Amino acid sequence: METRNQGSAGQARKLNTHMLGKLLVIAVMMFGFGYALVPVYKKICEITGINVLSTKDVKLDGVANTQVDKTRTITIEFDANSQGPWRFRPTVSSMQVHPGEMAQVVYEVVNTQPRSIDAQAIPSYAPQQAAAHFKKMECFCFQQQTLGPNQAKQMPVVFYIDPALPKDVKTITLSYTFFEVGGTGGKAG
Repeated sequence: METRNQGSAGQARKLNTHMLGKLLVIAVMMFGFGYALVPVYKKICEITGINVLSTKDVKLDGVANTQVDKTRTITIEFDANSQGPWRFRPTVSSMQVHPGEMAQVVYEVVNTQPRSIDAQAIPSYAPQQAAAHFKKMECFCFQQQTLGPNQAKQMPVVFYIDPALPKDVKTITLSYTFFEVGGTGGKAG
């Protein structure tokens, strides 16, 4: 009888070891999936043109177009959405630019909390096809912003509209969503 119990215990131990191996493989695969998720998400966003956060907008493909198309005028509308304890808005609601012409708009943010906050801005464009033609040279969205307790900050966006923008696009809306990074773990001021 004891031999039978030892055989069952040995078989159970073998099954447990096999199960442990499977669980370890699953844990490693889950870690790998989580590790690969960020670059895969960035690549999908880059391909689809949604929430592009890269600084590739700073680099020019070849030489910047110095020719301004004075025959066309594009209306750029500015919008601000915030997800956090601050006031966030553009200093102007719209402006008119010629394709190829450098322009600048300033966004203002005021931290209304008595603590420091790290935040990030995510741009979006309407119509979506305009995203490929809206070239930002300088933008606060390229990196996280740290706002001190009750700090007000003016943040510029320097851009131009690529003259290759389809002729039927007369208005582009640039919208930023500004949200806190890292939860509510800001430092007390």
